[in-house]
Parts: sequence; C-alpha cells; structure tokens
Amino acid sequence: MRCDDDIDALLRLALAGGPAAPRRGLLERFASAAAACRAGPDAWRIAGLDADQAQALRQPDRAALARARAWLAAPGRHLLGWHDPDYPPQLRRTPNPPPALFVAGEPARLWHPGIAVVGSRAPTPGGREHAREFAHAFAASGLAVVSGLAAGIDTAAHEGALEAGGLTVAVLGTGPDVAYPRANAGLLERIAASGVVVSEHPPGTGPHRGHFPSRNRILAGLALGTVVVEAALRSGALITARLAAEAGREVFALPGSIRNPLARGCHRLIRDGAALIEGPGEAIDALAAQAAELATDLRARLCAPISPSQGNDAAPAADPPPADPDHQTLWNALGHDPTGMDELVARTGLTAAAVSSMLLLMELEGRVASRHGRYFRSR
Repeated sequence: MRCDDDIDALLRLALAGGPAAPRRGLLERFASAAAACRAGPDAWRIAGLDADQAQALRQPDRAALARARAWLAAPGRHLLGWHDPDYPPQLRRTPNPPPALFVAGEPARLWHPGIAVVGSRAPTPGGREHAREFAHAFAASGLAVVSGLAAGIDTAAHEGALEAGGLTVAVLGTGPDVAYPRANAGLLERIAASGVVVSEHPPGTGPHRGHFPSRNRILAGLALGTVVVEAALRSGALITARLAAEAGREVFALPGSIRNPLARGCHRLIRDGAALIEGPGEAIDALAAQAAELATDLRARLCAPISPSQGNDAAPAADPPPADPDHQTLWNALGHDPTGMDELVARTGLTAAAVSSMLLLMELEGRVASRHGRYFRSR
C-alpha cells in the first residue's frame, strides 16, 4: 500500500496501536507522517516500534482504514497528529501523549482553558447534583468542562456544561463514534455538535477494559486541573487525579460524609495534598493565572491582534484593533444577538476553521460569549 498521503499515513500510524512513544518518535524524526511510513522497517525498528506495530504499518487493516477514512470525510471531523502545530499544548506537556487524536468538533477548541470533572459511575444523588452544579458554574465562567462520557458524574458534568451554554469536551476510551455506555449516544451527539469529542482510538473501536485508564491520561492532560466529586478508594477517578498530579496539574476534591464510601477516595486525595474545595469559585480562582497563560499561547499561535480585556468588570472596547482584516471582518459580523457558526461563515466569507479559531480567542479575552453554539459580543 502506498504511503504518499499524509492523512492516510497518520491513519496507519494510529491504527498500528501499541506503545505511543515510538510512534511519536517517528513523527518527530521525519518531516511528515508520510515520510515516517515510507522510512521502512529499519527506521521503524530504530524508533522502537515492536513487530506487531511494524506489521500493522506494512499491512494495515483495510476495513478499519476504510472506516476511518469514511468517518473523516464527514464535516467537522479531524485527525490531529503529534507533528501538527495545532496539537493541544496542554496535552503535549504530559508524560505520554498520544501520537494522534481523532477529533469531532473544532480542534482549536482543545486549546481552551479547561477543568476536568470526574467521579463515580454510580454516585449518590447529592454527588450527581454537585457535579452538575460545579460544571455549570465552570462553563459559565468560561472554562471548558472536560470529562469522559461515562455514566454518573461524567454524564452530570457534561450535562451541566451544556445547560450553561458552555464548552464541554468528551474524552473517550472507545472510537470517537462509539458511545459508552450506549445510553449516552444522544449526549455524544450533542457534544460533537456544540463541543469537542476526542479519542486516540480509530472509529468503530468498541469498549475495552484497558482503554479507560489510558483514556484518563488524555482527560487529565487536556485540563488545567481536575475536580474529583465522588470516588471510592479504588476507582478510575483516582487514576485520573494521580495522572493530573504527575503532569503538574492542580487536583481538587470535594469532601463528604465519613459514612459515604464514595467520599473515601476524595478524603484520601485531600490527605495526599489535593485541594479541598467547597464551591466552584475556589477552583476557578486557583486556575485563573494558568488560564491566562494558555490564552497567551493561543494568541501567539493565531497571531491575533485583539488586546485582552482588563478583567470581568471592564467594559469591552467598542471595536478590536483593525490590524488584522479577518479579525475586523468577523468582529463586524458579530452582533449582540446570538449568531450561529454557519451564519458567521456566510457573513464573513472566511472558512469555518478560521472563524472558530478567532471566536475562541475572542472568548478567552472576554469580548465574545457563546450560548448553545451561538456567538455574540459580550456586554
């Protein structure tokens, strides 16, 4: 099979599976995914690929490759490689980032400052309510809410963010098109339409026990901090918290009753150094400086001309600086009434990717707000 097309080559690397580090090494060593695939078995062996990975590169699963190509052909779907400048910087700084990400939604939104909300799949009613309330507050404050689409706390967190009209990111341990549990298929569609769905696994990949602990490193890596709402002493949420701490991220835990077994994991985290929080504002304040730093990174990536707002109480300027005509065009197209992405693309004549990236930056700077996937100038 020829390896001249970069997307096809990246798909082959993603489908090869196995340890991530050797595949990242190939993408770092060669100018493109296509060049990495063309390098051949000797180069693959030197990079550390095992025999199974090398065989998968030589003879990829044709059915899986066709399924992935078909998934990518639909609007709003992307394959983001380690060598791509738009690869999320927060994830890039973690110990073992994936070599490629399947993304449903705008990849630039993975740069958005976010906070992970995780916990038990079978929470108490109070835990579920806390997850929804905290996620709603985080989303309303401008933070993305990152979670894993699992039952229980994850579901409540995603729903709370969507109810606030904010951004939520679902990190899956399945393919990007496979909801787990199946009952969350509708929620997955809603997130793909207005937020972002991310997976390192190709389309069609079903649930496997080993994928979920691995998924948690992406979840923790995309977020500035992780909030654990309820967790038993042996739970995936504690794995996520540990991975967040190892990546140098903040870890927060909600205290609970000493008689609640789902509070014991949180209490252990607090004893081990996690920050005890009783309200969402405590986490928002703790992450404010890091969120501003990430916004600066995004400005540098986009070379955007808009000056940051001077705080929540400062009135936004009437117009952004006109140094960049595309930013000025988009600003002129925005009004005080919520406007959908398709309408903004039609008004400006810009691509959807360009509009989405500029809107993200304007959101970070407080000039633009969004509600249910529609955008308007902040008052």
